[in-house]
Amino acid sequence: MSGDVIVVGGGVIGLTTAVELAERGRRVRLWTGLPAEATTSAVAGALWWPYRIEPEALVGAWSLTSLRVYEELAARPGETGVRLVPGVQSGVSPAELGPWAGELAGRVREPAPGERPAGVASGLWARLPLIDMPAHLAWLRTRFEAAGGTIELRTVRSLDEAAALAPAVVNCTGLGARELVPDPGVIPVRGQLVLVENPGIDTWFAAADEASSDLTYFFPQPGRLVLGGTAVEGSWSPEPDPATAEAIVRRCALVRPEIAGAEILAHRVGLRPARSGGVRLAAVPGPHGTRLVHNYGHGGAGVTVAWGCARAAADLAS
Repeated sequence: MSGDVIVVGGGVIGLTTAVELAERGRRVRLWTGLPAEATTSAVAGALWWPYRIEPEALVGAWSLTSLRVYEELAARPGETGVRLVPGVQSGVSPAELGPWAGELAGRVREPAPGERPAGVASGLWARLPLIDMPAHLAWLRTRFEAAGGTIELRTVRSLDEAAALAPAVVNCTGLGARELVPDPGVIPVRGQLVLVENPGIDTWFAAADEASSDLTYFFPQPGRLVLGGTAVEGSWSPEPDPATAEAIVRRCALVRPEIAGAEILAHRVGLRPARSGGVRLAAVPGPHGTRLVHNYGHGGAGVTVAWGCARAAADLAS
């Protein structure tokens, strides 16, 4: 039983961590209250970018580890859901990025003439992983099960339940950590999206303003264009707001006017699991002598750091 691990939480952080552990030869069970396609991870945009995530000293390395994995997975986009797509990040220059950006040679540069949308005064051009999350989550599940892992749909009311059954438990419960740990520093950051028919846009756009709860971005995904968005701290509402949706479409159409006439396919809301002080990635003594590893608090950058955090969590669980 010394090789047994229970991973609690079935979003992108939990699934990626479970894959990493299973492929290291551990016998892994993943407990989740919802199937992956019903988690917040399935709603994500999801562009690789270190967005509103701390601690800054660790985020760069986690993000770069994930970037290298996604670049490999992009060779099989139909299977993995990962593609490398060019786009423009507004309001940022390469010189303003953190030390991690030094590893992005060839991927990030100043926009060439015509690459910056009309009305966008400054920004950077980047060719980055863009992940179709429903496809990617399904692929992660298949990869996990192929490595011998098992998934159990169950409501977990206490981490003690897992600790009683395995010598190592990894807590990847995201927003659920607020009650399970408990950790009152975990808060929702509500994100609302609008899915529309793609009017022919093949590049992404994102406006970087970390001080605002209103965001502007669009990501071309297979069969749809994802428009966003919002980042409202402390809001638990899972229901789309019509006025917010109209404002999202309006902001995106200021960048690409053809979006204004695009047919709306669906509305989505996700509650990003942010945490005061940033990601908690640490091992602590658990009940019943269990080694308890916490891996939560990734906010809106879970996809960006998933593989870096998964490898660190797997190291801690050994």
